[in-house]
Amino acid sequence: MGISTRNHGDGVAEIVMDVPPVNALPVQGWFDLADAVRLAGRDPRTRAVVLRAEGRGFNAGVDIKEMQAASGHGALVGANRGCYEAFAAVYACEVPVIAAVHGFCLGGGVGLAGNADIVVAAEDAYFGLPEVDRGALGAATHLARLVPQHLMRAMVYTCRNVTAAELHAFGSVLQVVPPAELRRAALEVAARIAAKDPYVIRRAKESLNGIDPVDVNRSYRFEQGFTFELNLMGAGDRHRESFVSGEG
Repeated sequence: MGISTRNHGDGVAEIVMDVPPVNALPVQGWFDLADAVRLAGRDPRTRAVVLRAEGRGFNAGVDIKEMQAASGHGALVGANRGCYEAFAAVYACEVPVIAAVHGFCLGGGVGLAGNADIVVAAEDAYFGLPEVDRGALGAATHLARLVPQHLMRAMVYTCRNVTAAELHAFGSVLQVVPPAELRRAALEVAARIAAKDPYVIRRAKESLNGIDPVDVNRSYRFEQGFTFELNLMGAGDRHRESFVSGEG
């Protein structure tokens, strides 16, 4: 369990999140994920990365229970820095990253999927940012890469979710497949990329990042500043405690 990597003979690296019960990553988990993605991308044998998860869903964001159990602000700062590192690692990975999403993709999960190059989703997948209900802000930067602007704003304000089918209609999800076929479908996409000239693919990734209209790292860091403000004003802790107690 935790974060693991399997290297396939065709140049595809498969990185798996397996943190029961809901893949809400603890602070160290985010840093471990960032390290795994960076290591895979820097390996000259890697031509594409598949990022997926075991269990009930793709990713439920940060481990709020860990945060509330810790004294001081260390866990909050650690989670923010860890998310920043993991999202940035996916975006800057030297080779294309295919996110294979099933079940819930919430909070930090949106940060990972939104920064991936390609998203393949299971029919049961849904995406959302419950941050407002948790007294936090963040990952709207990445949600804006998946949905149109006005829907992104509605999702942030109301905490509503969208389905994989809706994202497929927008073109931000490449394929929607039955859950049992998700891993195979994602590996097939990765294999098609891995069959290309690896030098050209790495330059293609670099060039596409270079023409992005939004600096995702700076934009997300700006959002995180408001999470700290909410925490200083007491809203963050109040909403997190409500969630932990089962009232949120």
